[in-house]
Amino acid sequence: VADGVVKGRRDGDSATEQLQASLPAVVSVTDQSGEARYPSFKGIMAAKKKPVESWDLSDLDIDEDEVGLENAYTVVESAAERPARTAGTIVKDEGEGGKQLAEFLAGQKFI
Repeated sequence: VADGVVKGRRDGDSATEQLQASLPAVVSVTDQSGEARYPSFKGIMAAKKKPVESWDLSDLDIDEDEVGLENAYTVVESAAERPARTAGTIVKDEGEGGKQLAEFLAGQKFI
């Protein structure tokens, strides 16, 4: 967020999009954006009992002509495909599978 603009990146299945919006803006994030906070069982049960409110355009005092694809404030400037994933390594365990796995993990500096 800088100079009245929020910028972000959205990773899709086949492309990564660079996005920006002028403030004020409504932004949602995924679990990949930071540390996940998990609700307690008590919190889950309490959430099930809470009512869900639905609003339509008239509740928000918004004219139909101000929304929809024709009035969207977003424009796709560019899009690029993600590179194809490379094939993984298959290890057939004929008594040496554990050793091969350990060597692979050590080679990748996981252990």
